[in-house]
Amino acid sequence: QVRLVESGGGLVQAGGSLRLSCAVFAPTFSRYAVGWFRQAPGKEREFVATISWSGGITYYADSVKGRSTISRDNIKSTVYLQMNSLKPEDTAVYYCATGTPNPRYTDAEYKYWGPGTQVTVSS
Repeated sequence: QVRLVESGGGLVQAGGSLRLSCAVFAPTFSRYAVGWFRQAPGKEREFVATISWSGGITYYADSVKGRSTISRDNIKSTVYLQMNSLKPEDTAVYYCATGTPNPRYTDAEYKYWGPGTQVTVSS
């Protein structure tokens, strides 16, 4: 089975930074891409960033491009999302997901999801 656990969320002021972590528990030889998504109350879940298994391919949503960095450490089986210059509109529950061999924008492509971590950005 595959399990993911997010951490690192919290309350930050606008302009601040946050580093989210996603611990991935999967079969030893899995070669999955990992994606970050977020969802605010009353809104649909939206894509944030994704990374290939090797880390060589990354994609970002326009809303976070230039101020966010996704990376992974396969020895630790952990994926990170560094977010800088945070804005109030970044407030949401952030989820990591995996189970697809290639980086994808669409949440339907991912089979496994973590429970999420809350990020709140105050103005």
